[in-house]
Formats: sequence, C-alpha cells, structure tokens
Amino acid sequence: MGSRYGGLKQLDGVGPHGEVIMDYSIYDALRAGFGKVVFVVRRSFEKEFDKFTRRYGEKVRYEIVQQEIEYVPAGYSYTPERVKPWGTNHAIMMAAPVIHEPFAAINADDYYGVDSFRVMADYLSTGAYVQNRYCMVGFQVGNTLSETGGVTRGVCEVNSANELTGVVERFQIRRTNGQIYYSDENDHAVAIPDDTPVSMNMWGFTPDYFTHSEQLFKEFLQATGHNPKSEFFIPYAVNELIQRGIASVHVLSTSSQWFGITYKEDRPTVVQRLRQLHNDGTYPEQLFYNQ
Repeated sequence: MGSRYGGLKQLDGVGPHGEVIMDYSIYDALRAGFGKVVFVVRRSFEKEFDKFTRRYGEKVRYEIVQQEIEYVPAGYSYTPERVKPWGTNHAIMMAAPVIHEPFAAINADDYYGVDSFRVMADYLSTGAYVQNRYCMVGFQVGNTLSETGGVTRGVCEVNSANELTGVVERFQIRRTNGQIYYSDENDHAVAIPDDTPVSMNMWGFTPDYFTHSEQLFKEFLQATGHNPKSEFFIPYAVNELIQRGIASVHVLSTSSQWFGITYKEDRPTVVQRLRQLHNDGTYPEQLFYNQ
C-alpha cells in the first residue's frame, strides 16, 4: 500500500513515458522466456489497476488474482483488529489456481535488471529443476539500501555450494558511519558486512510450493493469527522448509544492479536511472505496450 511512500508506488509512472517499475520487469521477463504474468492485487485497487493492464492489450498474457484478509483456510480465524492482508507469501498463495508450472515471484516496485531475469529463466527451464528445489537471486546488502531511511531485507546465509541455509527478514537496515546495521527483535543494532547476501524477493518455485505454503500458513495462523500486525513473509516460509529438510534453495548470482523505491525521496534517483537505461540502449525508447 506504500505507507512510507505516501501512495500506490507500484503504479507510479517513473519511466520517461510514464512507465512503472514493473513494466520493466515484465519486459525483461518476457524476453528472458517467461510466458505469463500473474498480478496479485487487493480488491480496493482493482479499478485503478485495470486501467494499467489495459495498456498491454494483447501483447502480454496475464491474469489477475485478489489478496484479501479473509482469504484464510476453512476453520481458521483471526483478530477483527487486522486491517492488512497477510504478507508476501500469502500473496503467492493467491496465485495457486492459475499457476501450474515453474514460476518466479517478484515485488512489483523493485527493479531487478535484465540479467536477473535471464539467470532465473535459465534455472527454471533446466531439466535439473525439480520439485522441492527452488532458487533465488541474491544481491549484496550494500547495494540495496536507501539514503532516506531504513529498509527491510531477507538476510541470507549461504554455504560453499551456493545453497541457502537460512534467511531471516531483518528490519531497519541502514548505513551509519560507514557500517551497515539492522535492528533485531530487541531493537538492538546488529552489524553486517556490505557483501552479505540478501533476498529482494526474487524467488523461483515449482507448484509444490503452494501445498507447502498452505500447511505453513495454517501453523502460522495458529501461532500468530491473533496478532493484527503479523505477516506471513516468503523468507519465513522458505526458511521453515529449509530447516525441516523439505526443500533446498540455490542462490543465483547476477550482474544486474537492483534499485527501487521505498520512500518518496528515492523517486528522483529511480527516474534518473531508468532514463539512463533507455539512453544506453538497455530498453527501447518506448516499451512494448506503446509500440
């Protein structure tokens, strides 16, 4: 909902011709070999979002699914004080009826870059990609910060085989006096190196992930459904599957540089960087839906 941004930043036209950040992700995904886009939206945003998707015409195969607070398994309840849906992994679950093949999951307001979609598509399309073997694109935390304020990232632990051994959602990550810190559960500052791998929510899954997520969501609701602010994050679900020995996650390297909008003050930098990507030929002057 863009509470820190002050509006629906996913639909903010930051490109030279009013493109939004996910236009670039869709463009990069399609030329990397992905065949369909699934948008997860809230019912209250549907009219505004419908105007956006009409720009694609027949050039993008897409479906729209809704994410709402009340979409919980039968027999489960939650506090009436809750006002927001259940977070990123709950959003993925909403797409289960329309996804039956390996898929990537991304944030709509993050720019991941051409190479990130290429390495993801390559991995998802290989014969080695099987059930319970997932992937994610890893970025260095030092390249993902905002100059305006703290950010939230999935801080990762990776072994020598580039397999994810753990991921924890960390909050208020920022650079102070040259050192990067996050705030732990007790609001203590914990230092981490610049090259610490983090998840920017660019994940690759197979459809069995929906089944695992359903079970984990039930456990989550039993444990924290009474908390009006609890969120069922992707890193939480992935970490549980890794720790239980159910799934493995390969961390993919990319030459792409991530950037995005967390705060309103980040916007001018994003506008400038997107304009430069058009100028250097990474993107045509007008993206596919305008041609």
